[in-house]
Amino acid sequence: MKRTTVFLDEDLDRDLKALAERQGRPTARLVREALADYVDRQRAERPALSFVAAGRSGRSDVAERHEEILASELSPHGEDDA
Repeated sequence: MKRTTVFLDEDLDRDLKALAERQGRPTARLVREALADYVDRQRAERPALSFVAAGRSGRSDVAERHEEILASELSPHGEDDA
């Protein structure tokens, strides 16, 4: 486990400590659980195709010439380039 420092405003700090006391749990555990929930929700909201636009082809005209580019890279009907 890694130790970190979080700055809270006084109202949030007071409310967090009161909640921890009511639940009989350490404040640090509540903070870890809240952060884990937040990160999980953010991760779930990522686009399903997160790899889209991850690389560069080196071409600036791919959108306009996509059919021509694909045709030049593929063999028709599964034929070998031999």
